[in-house]
Amino acid sequence: MVKKANGGFEEKLAKLEEIVAKLEDESTPIEESLTLFEEGVTISKELSVKLEEVKRKIEVLKKDAEGKLKLEQFEDEDREK
Repeated sequence: MVKKANGGFEEKLAKLEEIVAKLEDESTPIEESLTLFEEGVTISKELSVKLEEVKRKIEVLKKDAEGKLKLEQFEDEDREK
């Protein structure tokens, strides 16, 4: 069973980088590689969810026609495509 990675975003990203390095090491046994791969996928999904949450919260300040600042929801250009 693959456990969730503890820590914040940066810690999870660092752990994912460690996993990738171990997977790239040809001396890592296949059984360990499979376990590491599963853990990496889990962490990757957690990071993806967090990034989506952050994207939804981002607001962009824009000036209206009168020069006043107003808040608008962040529009993801990738989703429009």
